[in-house]
Amino acid sequence: MERYPFKTKPYQHQYDVWLKSRDKEEFALLLDMGTGKSKVLIDTIAYLYDNGKINGALIIAPKGVYRNWTTIEIPRHMPDHVSYYMTYWSSYNTKQQVKLYNPLFKVSDKLHILVMNVEALSTQNGQTFARKFLSTHTTILAIDESTTIKNPKAKRTKAAISLGNLAKYRRIMSGMPVTRSPLDLYSQCVFLDWYLLGFSSFFAFRNRYALVQKMQMGNRVFDKVVGYQRLEELTEKIAPFSSRVTKEECLDLPPKVYVYRDVDLTPEQERYYAQMKDTALVQLENMAFVTAPMVMTKMQKLHEIICGFIRDPETGGVTEIPSNRISAVMDILEETDRKVIIWSNNTYDMSKLKEAISKEYGPDSVATYYGSTSDNDRELIRQNFQDPEHPLRFFISNPATGKFGMTLTEAKVVIYYSNDYNLENRVQSEDRAHRIGQVDKVLYVDLITRGTVDEKIIESLRNKKKISDMVMGEDYKQWLE
Repeated sequence: MERYPFKTKPYQHQYDVWLKSRDKEEFALLLDMGTGKSKVLIDTIAYLYDNGKINGALIIAPKGVYRNWTTIEIPRHMPDHVSYYMTYWSSYNTKQQVKLYNPLFKVSDKLHILVMNVEALSTQNGQTFARKFLSTHTTILAIDESTTIKNPKAKRTKAAISLGNLAKYRRIMSGMPVTRSPLDLYSQCVFLDWYLLGFSSFFAFRNRYALVQKMQMGNRVFDKVVGYQRLEELTEKIAPFSSRVTKEECLDLPPKVYVYRDVDLTPEQERYYAQMKDTALVQLENMAFVTAPMVMTKMQKLHEIICGFIRDPETGGVTEIPSNRISAVMDILEETDRKVIIWSNNTYDMSKLKEAISKEYGPDSVATYYGSTSDNDRELIRQNFQDPEHPLRFFISNPATGKFGMTLTEAKVVIYYSNDYNLENRVQSEDRAHRIGQVDKVLYVDLITRGTVDEKIIESLRNKKKISDMVMGEDYKQWLE
């Protein structure tokens, strides 16, 4: 490997992609989730900055991902010799937030880094701010999870393409650039530069690579895509400005790869969470003796709010609270074409997940597996999921039911929608996919809401710590606060 002062040593595939892409003005980093495309981009930013080619970087990512860049990815991978100032865009422009923006536009030798959520591109304020940043610096502009701009008609897609014209370097990043149709590639590639595909319009691109039939519904006549053609030609066309890497190709990647997906609380959740937390602390402080089970019961109530509901302890009835959690799962599913296990601690969540996935991918694509699932149905679900040709792609279960006796090695992605607090359940549920018969790497994704019990629970379980042994005495306050 070249003797570049990387902060973290790249895997071989990361180094190869970095070497191929680092000097190109436009490039598509098409790396599977968990293979480290974020590091490739950060190393590229550092390299271009070192060589005097940029002094600014704008990274645009989905809502559940963008803060990871500022809190985890950039601090972890940006080489120590690079002096940089970094902040993220917020739609809530408080005085404190505006203060953080000011250094972005000051002339200095530092690398200036701005991270924005892609939803901001649908707003005039977000577009104006991004345009100001790009006009102030010589910049690399990267779209993380670039399928978010696959719709040529969407306002944020048009904004991204327009902003791309102001950047010297452009990158798209996706583990699954074609989620439903090869036509998804069009606007992502146009963001990089329209000449790469050589089509002046989406319709010209569609007519080349799609089979279209005229359809009539009532008095309305419209074109319907019924198939695709010349896909080998399309693959060859994007090859010079892209690298496609799958987990199976990464021989030095660990067998288990862990990532977080941040999920913010909605205003309604914030209000309920604050009320419940204050009530729990008061109740526990007034008890003569506090046990771990008492504390964990309170934590469970807080976690239900994080997942988007409140359960009445007397009637068992459920009140739904607006939540971003299911949409975060749907975003993850769009990034992969593999089979997926989704672990959830509540049957209410499982039913809501099944409903959302059925609507998007069809009823045959998803099954739930929990206590009341009959033995015959359990075996059929397991067999269908393990059959690579069967349409059942999404297996939803709770760890207490699904942790033992099952081999689910067709899954390459495992999502923890919510965790229970039992370390054995976590370890056993992880091993449903990663066991004898699994020949690929497995990606584990934890949905996490920062600053809540969610964060503390997940970190403890990942570190193989038994929570019930840790929640003792006065320490309970740090778990709830």
